Amino acid sequence: MDTIEQLIADIMVDEQNATYTQQGIKPLFTVPKTARINIVGQAPGIRAQESGLYWNDPSGDNLRKWLGVDREIFYDSGLFAVVPMDYYFPGTGKSGDLPPRKGFAEKWHKRTLAFAPNIELHILVGFYAQRYYLQQKSSVTLTETVKHYQTYLPQFFPLVHPSPRNNLWQARNPWFAKEVIPDLQKRVKEILAK
Repeated sequence: MDTIEQLIADIMVDEQNATYTQQGIKPLFTVPKTARINIVGQAPGIRAQESGLYWNDPSGDNLRKWLGVDREIFYDSGLFAVVPMDYYFPGTGKSGDLPPRKGFAEKWHKRTLAFAPNIELHILVGFYAQRYYLQQKSSVTLTETVKHYQTYLPQFFPLVHPSPRNNLWQARNPWFAKEVIPDLQKRVKEILAK
């Protein structure tokens, strides 16, 4: 059986991650054995990577509001796993962060999630997580997926990214705040109360 230390060591010596390891950057994820909910985002942002704390930025503040939990429950309860599509900040592109690197989730997610056998819900934040976990065709839009989130329950709950950049998307899609967020909060509360 793997240990978490062995997993981290294997990730860090992987050729794909060599430049990060050379800079002293460790993979950023968490899989407490007691986790009930897994957050699958795109990849750590630069602020998260620099601080060594996932979702430690305005997007994380919004995400916790959507979940209906505070920082203490999110970070210290042992009830949340955070297993992004890439465990390292991929860099910045023309319109924001670059996408997670190809093949990373395929290589590491199964091994990582083996440490948290009691996960009941995977919250899929954004296009890349949804495409991977829901095995969607490229013609399916993020808006369609989030609008029809009930199709993917009880195992998966797709969300738009909580970045402040998506405030315009939320304004154009008022059903998200009216229907999706209250249902998400209800489900999170039920799972955490077990």
